[in-house]
Amino acid sequence: MRAAAVFAEELKASGKLAGVAGLRVDLYGSLAATGHGHGTMTAVLLGLEGFHPELILPEEVEERLASIAETGVLNLAGSVALPYGVKDMVLRPLTVLPRHTNGMTFTVTDAQGSVVHAATFFSVGGGFIVREGEEDAAQQELDASKDGLPLPFRTAAELLAHCAVTGLGIADVMSTNELASRSGEEIRAGLLHIWSVMENCVQTSLKREGVLPGGLKVRRRAPDWYERLKKETARPEDTGQDGQDHYDPRYWQEWVNLVALAVNEENASGGRVVTAPTNGAAGIIPAVLFYALHFAPGMDQATQADRDDVVVRFLLAAGAVGVLYKEQASISGAEVGCQGEVGSASSMAAAGLAEVMGGTPAQVENAAEIAMEHNLGLTCDPIGGLVQVPCIERNAIAAAKAINAAKMALWGDGTHRVSLDEVIITMRETGKDMSDKYKETAMGGLAVNVVEC
Repeated sequence: MRAAAVFAEELKASGKLAGVAGLRVDLYGSLAATGHGHGTMTAVLLGLEGFHPELILPEEVEERLASIAETGVLNLAGSVALPYGVKDMVLRPLTVLPRHTNGMTFTVTDAQGSVVHAATFFSVGGGFIVREGEEDAAQQELDASKDGLPLPFRTAAELLAHCAVTGLGIADVMSTNELASRSGEEIRAGLLHIWSVMENCVQTSLKREGVLPGGLKVRRRAPDWYERLKKETARPEDTGQDGQDHYDPRYWQEWVNLVALAVNEENASGGRVVTAPTNGAAGIIPAVLFYALHFAPGMDQATQADRDDVVVRFLLAAGAVGVLYKEQASISGAEVGCQGEVGSASSMAAAGLAEVMGGTPAQVENAAEIAMEHNLGLTCDPIGGLVQVPCIERNAIAAAKAINAAKMALWGDGTHRVSLDEVIITMRETGKDMSDKYKETAMGGLAVNVVEC
């Protein structure tokens, strides 16, 4: 959606929009192979109309897609009506462009068929896009943006060195860098907003029953599980005198599973989720943060301000680890398999939990390392190209793995044989060696061994 929106905005700014009479969209590699199941085509349509993923409302998504499907008309950049729909996109699953397997080309022509504007983009994971021909410039711009950071890092070793010299925790190092471009109030408000969107995603999902779209006939489980949890919990969730919800600690695993499933069922149906660090792995961080807020030691006595502090520190620490994966490897399932998506999310969540449970920088790094070490080699083989099986359950399993990784790290002193940097490099190299069949193409694994109907 973001790449298509950028293309539409460029076209509008060029002053050539009024002369457009034709549109062509080519999708390559993994985007083409799993485009229908991942909602790629519909996302492209919305982007071409000028919508951005972080701004469009769920009801707008439904309204616009229904209108395009019914009329066959797309409003390019929100103003020029063109006969165009999903069926008109050109899919090239066996053609992989040199820069990245997730490639897409947008071309518009005038009434005579002459090209008015064209551009190729790559979706490199986590909502990040790169334009063909500008890869070096984009990297230079990224590097330049780090010049003003007081505590820059690209490896865990550098991050830990900053902690050792300054006496700061990992979340504090991340916060210090964020303060270079925005105020503390803006940082806090932004992170709390992210958590609010995650919470709203869960609440929305718990109200939506039935079968997920796409043809696999996968039934939503989160609403039923929620009702069962309320009935079976000896001390059901209730609101105490402090105004906070309380949960029976014996059922922490069930609640974590519920949150992870709820988020990913919402993602599978095209709902609003927080990319964390990708949509396919969006349920892990919310589930582990839910655990931190409701089941971590001492949280039953926490005030709202305390809980907000936990959210902020958790997301800062998780974000710091996310930086390491973006800098040294990849978070794209199409590039390195599911280890780059679910593995990275599990690692980030483990770091966040260890941070808010009082871990030292070494323990936080250890938690992140443990979580990724035991996701190495994880393949991305979605049945039917849909982000449903095994993706939804995999998020719940990875959330539990993250919690266990944090607890294991906190029971140690932070010293360990394998470093986080070594695991990240191993993940990257494993991804390079992995067959394309297992990298978001739906051409291997469960995708070919399980009948879709």
